[in-house]
Amino acid sequence: MMQKIRLTKHFSFEAAHALHNYDGKCSHLHGHSYQFFVTVIGYPEQDPVSPKCGMVMDFGLLKKIVNEEIIDRFDHSVVLSEKSTFNFDANNPIFSNTIIVPFQPTCENMLIHFASKIQPRLPDGVELWKLKLYETADSYAEWCNEDN
Repeated sequence: MMQKIRLTKHFSFEAAHALHNYDGKCSHLHGHSYQFFVTVIGYPEQDPVSPKCGMVMDFGLLKKIVNEEIIDRFDHSVVLSEKSTFNFDANNPIFSNTIIVPFQPTCENMLIHFASKIQPRLPDGVELWKLKLYETADSYAEWCNEDN
């Protein structure tokens, strides 16, 4: 009897953001040391001649996908809503890694965005199961496939 298995890979990145029109401290530009957990689910490969026999997917492939879609883009970036009124000179090298997004860059919205980037890149038969993004050491948001 085949059984589904979940795999989780842990990533970390540094990023700054400001929440447009927010009524608290987060309206100011500030940074976080994000901890990001990506969990996929699937059946392990059963073909005994396959080099991936026994694997749901190669951890290296999961790392490659998440690095290309999320970490390489967001690490050491400034993330701002397209509605932001934050004034900066886009030609100044200090702002060369500014990401303008069509949403408020909250932990929750970032997870929805991250899910939309990771899911299409997964191999056939492998589903994105859960994303967990720690914004601080004791605060995180979670995206779960079963809820969506």
